[in-house]
Amino acid sequence: MSRFAVITLTDAAISRVDEIVANADDAKGIRIGVKNGGCAGMEYTVDLVTAPEAGDDAIPAGDNTVFIAPQAVLFLLGTQMDFEVTKLRSGFVFNNPNQTSACGCGESVTLIAASPDALEDA
Repeated sequence: MSRFAVITLTDAAISRVDEIVANADDAKGIRIGVKNGGCAGMEYTVDLVTAPEAGDDAIPAGDNTVFIAPQAVLFLLGTQMDFEVTKLRSGFVFNNPNQTSACGCGESVTLIAASPDALEDA
């Protein structure tokens, strides 16, 4: 099986990760995950990483690293992470092919896990 990235990052997302890590003591990158919550069922999580956890998938992002929590891999497979600034908000945006719906406020989503076979085909 060849090595692949669970997610890809746009230049804007990489720049924002670099800014976040540069302004945080001892940070080695950020960790992306998913958790149950919100009106649509799941929420993306973004946390600072001072030390990688066992099983984290590591994706280079500029001078830093984006870590993917192991339990989130099948929910994030094929996702593009972007960073956008609008008149009303700024934040990471996840263009995820595994997302089937989202709540009206955009804070939670409904995700289906990709088939484990997708890992072998990637």
